[in-house]
Amino acid sequence: MAIVLRIFMMILAYMLACIAASFILTVGTLTPEWDDLNALGMQSGAVWALVGLGAAIIGTVAMLPALLLIALAEGFAWRSVLVYAVLGGALALGVVYGLDFVGYAGEPAGYLAREREVVAASGITGGFVYWLVAGRRAGLWS
Repeated sequence: MAIVLRIFMMILAYMLACIAASFILTVGTLTPEWDDLNALGMQSGAVWALVGLGAAIIGTVAMLPALLLIALAEGFAWRSVLVYAVLGGALALGVVYGLDFVGYAGEPAGYLAREREVVAASGITGGFVYWLVAGRRAGLWS
């Protein structure tokens, strides 16, 4: 019974982490144009619709790498918030930019730097939320 409850907590934590990551990604992406969006009359319901759509996309795209990291965290009983934050940021950057998330050859310095920061922040937030819900008790089910 403890394993079933633990699996349920991991699924819930993953869904909440995807929502939190999507919220940070949406707000971080829209912030420079926030005044223009308010002038157009964009309501907060539209922002929450973007967050929901983004959470579904993030949850689908990052599922397999996240499952691997969750299995490692449970197996090795990693309970540090720093581990989850670093792995979340690295996972987000890796999923979005692939293996070349440090920089693209031939691009000017600072190109897409803000976008990388927003993606990393969303991954770190997702990792933190996962740790809050399920990561603090990783490996205790055994």
